[in-house]
Amino acid sequence: MHLQLILAALAAVAAADTGYGAPPPRYDSSEEIAILRNDFVIEDDGRYNFDAETANGIVVSEHGTPGVEGAINSAGSFSYTAPDGTDVHLQYVADENGFQPQGAHLPVAPEFPHPIPQFVLDQIAFAAEEDARNAKRPSSGGYQ
Repeated sequence: MHLQLILAALAAVAAADTGYGAPPPRYDSSEEIAILRNDFVIEDDGRYNFDAETANGIVVSEHGTPGVEGAINSAGSFSYTAPDGTDVHLQYVADENGFQPQGAHLPVAPEFPHPIPQFVLDQIAFAAEEDARNAKRPSSGGYQ
């Protein structure tokens, strides 16, 4: 009897839906994609230009110049079609201030200053009143 119960429980667990759904589609990395354009120019003074395009719609463009202390200042863009069919376009600058991307698909932080909820303003006012009361009391030299 116990063996049948254990086997039934194991069968139920094995047949259970994990709830994760189907995995996202994957691209076959062995698929060959034609390169339609691949232009790369490096100047003697360190400037460069790079432009590329592939048959599956990927377009990349970048140019760079020497920066301070041997760094390279770069700016460029790339675009492609995401697996869900969305067109993705990204422009960027990379310089002494770091990598600075811009694109409609990137998350955006909320605007600041945003409205402060009333309960927060009430708590700030309460803390200020409490600080003012405590400032009027003579100090005993210890913790209050």
